[in-house]
Amino acid sequence: MTSANARTAANVVLVSAGVAAAYVVLSTPSLRRVAVRAARVWLGATIPGFLIAQIGRAWVESGRAA
Repeated sequence: MTSANARTAANVVLVSAGVAAAYVVLSTPSLRRVAVRAARVWLGATIPGFLIAQIGRAWVESGRAA
């Protein structure tokens, strides 16, 4: 088996495992609630942090004094 074939086979296995996991999470109400809650926490923490970092970077690149 060549390297390209092995990589393709691994990608197919990973995608099918991801689809199966998504199906289980979406079809089980308790897991769906946990996933939605985790997504809210993740988005609530990362988006403001990203925006603050971008604002700070833009301020530094603008050359203005603090």
